[in-house]
Amino acid sequence: MFGVFRPERARLGGATLAATLWLGLIAAPVSAADQIRIGFIGLERGMQEPVSLLDPVIDDDGVQGARLAVADNNATGQFMNQEFLLEEVIVARDGDAAEAFRGLVDDGANWIVSALPADRLRDILATDAAGGVVIFNAGSPDDSLRNEECHANLYHTTPSRAMLADALAQFFVFKRWQTWALVVGNSDEDRLLADAFRRAAVRFGGRISGELQWPHTALARRAEGGFHAIQREVPVFLQDLPDHDILIVIDETDYFGEYFPYQTWRPRPVAGTQGLIPTAWHRAHESWGAVQLHRRFEALAGRWMTPTDFAAWVAVRAIGEGATRTRSAMLNEVVDYIMSDRFELGVYMGDPVSFRSWDRQLRQPILVTGPRMVASVSPQEGFLHPSSPLDTLGHDAPETGCAR
Repeated sequence: MFGVFRPERARLGGATLAATLWLGLIAAPVSAADQIRIGFIGLERGMQEPVSLLDPVIDDDGVQGARLAVADNNATGQFMNQEFLLEEVIVARDGDAAEAFRGLVDDGANWIVSALPADRLRDILATDAAGGVVIFNAGSPDDSLRNEECHANLYHTTPSRAMLADALAQFFVFKRWQTWALVVGNSDEDRLLADAFRRAAVRFGGRISGELQWPHTALARRAEGGFHAIQREVPVFLQDLPDHDILIVIDETDYFGEYFPYQTWRPRPVAGTQGLIPTAWHRAHESWGAVQLHRRFEALAGRWMTPTDFAAWVAVRAIGEGATRTRSAMLNEVVDYIMSDRFELGVYMGDPVSFRSWDRQLRQPILVTGPRMVASVSPQEGFLHPSSPLDTLGHDAPETGCAR
C-alpha cells in the first residue's frame, strides 16, 4: 500500500488539518531544489488481537508521528523556502520490504524513516539503494544494529534494549531494590532483552537471584473461569524462585506478561515489559509541555501517540531542524549539522536530545512508568558521566562495537 502525505490534504472532521491547526501557512511556491522528500516504511499489522479490550487496535503505528512532524516542519519551512513531503509505504506481512524501499528511493526520497522490525530493516540495509540515503530506525531496539551491525548512514531514534534495561536498572538501584528475579519468554526478542538486563545488573550493581523461562502455554483469559486458572498457575510457577526485591517479566510479544502483576507467589512488584516499564514515550507523560504534543497528535490521528509514533516524529523533526538551521536541503550539509555539537532538539522530555557520534543513537531520557502514571525518568540522580548523564543509558563510547 503506497501513498504520499501532504499536510494540506489531511482532513479532520471535514476541514483540512492545515486550516485547522496552522492557519495561514500557504506560502509562495518553492522550487524543486528546496523540497525535502522523506520516505516512511512500516509493516502491516498482524492478526494478533491486543491482550486487553482496553488496548486500541493500531494499524498506522509510526506513520502518524511522521505525518505530524512533516506538518511541524512545514510550519517553519515556509519561511525558509523549504517544503517537506512525506511518501508512505506499508509492507504486507508477506511482502518484500527491500522492493518497497527501492520504490521510495526511486521516487526521490533520500531520507527514510523505518518503523520496521530488525529482520526487515536488515533487508533494506542490504540493498544497493541503501548506500545513497539516510535511514532513521524508529522501530527496532536491537543492540546489534548499534554495534557490530551498525551502518554509517543508519540513525536510531528509538531506544535500544540496553538503554531501556539501564533506565529501569538505575531506578531499581536508586530505590535500593538490588535483588532481581527474571521470567523470560522463549522468543529471540525476549532472549535479547534478558541479556540487556543481565548486562544492566553487572553495570549498576544489581543481583539476579534466579531466572525462569515461561513455557508459553496459552492462558484462557476469555474462557469461563479462566482467571481462576491464572490465579492458580502463576504463583505455583514462581514459588521456587529465590527471594528477590522485584520480579522482572520479559515478554516483548505481550503474550503472557500481563498476567503476572498481583499473581506472584511473594508480594513483589512486577516490572520489565509489563507492570512498571521503561519507554521513550507514554500517554501518561505530562511534564515539559508534553500535553501539547499529545493534543496535537490526538487531533491528527484520533488516538494516543505510541513510542513508535514518537520515534518517527523525532526523526522527521531532526531532519527539519537540520534543514532549517543550515538553510539547506542538501543531504550532506544537513547530516553534518545533525551530527555536530551544535545540534539539539526539544522533544518535550526536559533536556534537548542529540545523536551520539559513536553509534548515531539518539541520547534521550527514558520514562519509567506504570499504566496510568509516570513513576520516574532516567537517568536517575547520582549516575554521573563525564559528558552527559544521558550516556549512562545504553552503550557508551568505550563500550561500542560500532566501527563505522
